Amino acid sequence: MKTKILFVCHGNVGRSPTAEYVFKDLVYKNGLANQFEISSGGTSAGAVGIPFDPRAKAKVIEHGIQVKEHFARQMTAEDYDCYDMILCMDHINLDDLYQMTDDDPQHKISLLLDFTDRKGEDIADPWYTRDFDTAWREIYAGCEGLLETLTSGEGHGEDRRS
Repeated sequence: MKTKILFVCHGNVGRSPTAEYVFKDLVYKNGLANQFEISSGGTSAGAVGIPFDPRAKAKVIEHGIQVKEHFARQMTAEDYDCYDMILCMDHINLDDLYQMTDDDPQHKISLLLDFTDRKGEDIADPWYTRDFDTAWREIYAGCEGLLETLTSGEGHGEDRRS
């Protein structure tokens, strides 16, 4: 049975697709691709259909990760039932998903940086900060920590709300 992971940011044009491609690359390089189903979505409908931000996409490609065509989509309530883990980029995404899912009754929702030594911190949106390098480093670290947690058998079920 595959572990189904959904990465979520506001619009699904920058941070969450970056995390999707980074995590897909990590599991592939570790021979684990057949154990995961990985996708991304946004909390907002405002960017639906917009392609992967070219600046974020360039950062992913710069690191040798293959990128396929991606168009933003909004996460739905059905996604909550479908995915085993939902990783948010910031507290605003987290709060939006707690509202959407009636307070995360199955404890599936976390911040991506909770899988690093920066537990509880946000990955700033480079759409506003223009700092795609920092966003890349934080997303990569979060994805590495997530994979390490999943492959070591450590749990992730604690409540991550602030």
